[in-house]
Amino acid sequence: MSSDPSIARFRLSDQYQQLKNSFHRHLIAQIEERNLDIDQWGPSQVERFVTEQMRRYVVEQRLPVNQRESEALAKDAKDELMGFGPIQSLVEDDGVNDIVVNGPNTVFVEREGRLQVAPVRFFNNAHVVRVIQRILAPIGRRVDESNPMVDARLPDGSRVNAIIPPIALDGPCISIRKFRKSALSSDDLIRSGSCTREELDYLKFRVEKRANLIVVGGTGSGKTTFLNLLSQWIPPGERILTIEDAAELRLKHEHVVRLETRPPNLEGERAVTARDLVRNALRMRPDRIIVGEVRGDEVLDMLQAMNTGHDGSMTTIHANSTRDAIHRLELLAGFAGYNGSEITFRGQVASAIQLLVQVSRLPTGERRLMSVTEIIGAKGHDLLTRELFRYDVDSKQHQDLRGSMS
Repeated sequence: MSSDPSIARFRLSDQYQQLKNSFHRHLIAQIEERNLDIDQWGPSQVERFVTEQMRRYVVEQRLPVNQRESEALAKDAKDELMGFGPIQSLVEDDGVNDIVVNGPNTVFVEREGRLQVAPVRFFNNAHVVRVIQRILAPIGRRVDESNPMVDARLPDGSRVNAIIPPIALDGPCISIRKFRKSALSSDDLIRSGSCTREELDYLKFRVEKRANLIVVGGTGSGKTTFLNLLSQWIPPGERILTIEDAAELRLKHEHVVRLETRPPNLEGERAVTARDLVRNALRMRPDRIIVGEVRGDEVLDMLQAMNTGHDGSMTTIHANSTRDAIHRLELLAGFAGYNGSEITFRGQVASAIQLLVQVSRLPTGERRLMSVTEIIGAKGHDLLTRELFRYDVDSKQHQDLRGSMS
């Protein structure tokens, strides 16, 4: 995307939106008139075609645009034909972590943990819906008034949620969680101050020794990113099964089986849930099971797997602290139909899980490994835990608490 402020302002103007819309219709007319199959063209061929048409269109319509403005128009027209319209340049920008479309006139991006307004907009609601349909087309999904909400993913693995009117009152909305092209390494996290070498060395040791663990964190805290890092330390030769709602984990191991849930069809049937996949995974001779996020009735099957020979399994859970994570496990178990006592359930948790790893995104946008807590047993209604590492927000220091234990 151009960093020229004048071009950014030009892109946001109503004049530009109308011009882009009319040029797009002109391109479609030319393609249909010549019976061109641009889906079979490469990017360079499409770019040449659009640039040539742009030059002719500017001359024929006597448009008052300079060269930089016409280049911007040609670039955006190409994105409309082959990409995701106004947000294509944001999808391609490695500095953007999240993209949020709130109706046709407001687009935000997250850079370095902070949301900021993006210098792009859509022509109208129909334009936003057209981009949503473009995103959904390759995976055979659709969104309409009878099915106004949908989860999907881009070809690069980025997660997408879309919701349209009448549910979305101010116009169609798109939320995209970008997928990093290269996974974060230990050195990346240490360099950014997210954690220390001692913390990562300890976690690597526990992963290699097949500790069952849960990564705990809130929205946007980096749970999946950290889970992906931990999974890289699984020794080679082990058979790993991953279960996710949208495939994000990228394991470099030789023996990995990736499973993904499936939502119900338009008739509300043929859904495949995470619980279905966890139960099936137990029959697939796994050494370790990795669940992208435990958020429903699969919690009981996940704990059972951890308790019955699948040591070294991992998952994430949405919670703001390790204490909240335990409460959330109990809540999910209740939703799953667990009828046992609290004491029994906490005993099962103590047997199944050895480590709780909490990550968080600070108000400044920085992501930190906040604590590593070991579960050492259960006593009555209480889980016995000890904190091994902690990040102190006030001093901005990572603390190793292992030496202070008696």
